Amino acid sequence: MTKPRQVFAFVGGAAIGALGGLIGLGGAEFRLPLLIGPFRFRALEAVILNKAMSLIVVATALPFRAASVPFAAVASNWPIILNLLAGSLVGAWLGAGWATKLSSRNLYRILAVLLALIAGALVFGHGATTASAHLSGALLIVAGVIAGFGIGIVASLMGVAGGELLIPTLVLLFSADIKLAGSLSLAVSLPTMIVGFSRYSRDSAFGVVTRNKAFVLIMALGSIAGTFIGGRLLGIVSDQLLIPALSLILVASSVKVWRHE
Repeated sequence: MTKPRQVFAFVGGAAIGALGGLIGLGGAEFRLPLLIGPFRFRALEAVILNKAMSLIVVATALPFRAASVPFAAVASNWPIILNLLAGSLVGAWLGAGWATKLSSRNLYRILAVLLALIAGALVFGHGATTASAHLSGALLIVAGVIAGFGIGIVASLMGVAGGELLIPTLVLLFSADIKLAGSLSLAVSLPTMIVGFSRYSRDSAFGVVTRNKAFVLIMALGSIAGTFIGGRLLGIVSDQLLIPALSLILVASSVKVWRHE
């Protein structure tokens, strides 16, 4: 691994981590086009590498947030976490299995569509601070399982944590406070990502992680540093400007990935 590639991996990871920190995400959605584009990994390899680095970022993000959202507050909402996990774990396993069987062309197309959909989720789902739960009892549980299942599939197919979908779900479906939703999202994402990652480990393409250990470590360190910095900048940059700009980046990335061969 050349020195310029190492520097680019760290700087790229830090920039993406900062973007993610600013909006409460791990930044995997922005990392994926970078892995496929400038670093020229194949679609499935990029998804697996993205999953590996996202796992590291998610595992460290929850402790970073403990000062604002104590672990006790997260633990007290264990019914919501288990509700979403009941669907997301199954979805993560199935999504990873489907990804390993898809042709590169079809996987590129699916990733492109998902990037565009996530851009929409950022615009319409982020920033919601209040919600009235219209469902309760068994209906709410069923809705949570279905939502978790869909999010698990998307997270596994893209190698992301799924926070951009989980946070709006937690706010709109379970009426969670936006800050608490961010930590609950991490609590759901971590086991979901581990399940998807373990499924990918059964495929020969998983060797891309061991072949690129130095790359994974350097970019993950950059992502963690960037997420920390982004969190500190949160009070400076306005969501009203940031969210549309990031959504446009995702749409542009979607078009680029769609055209990738």
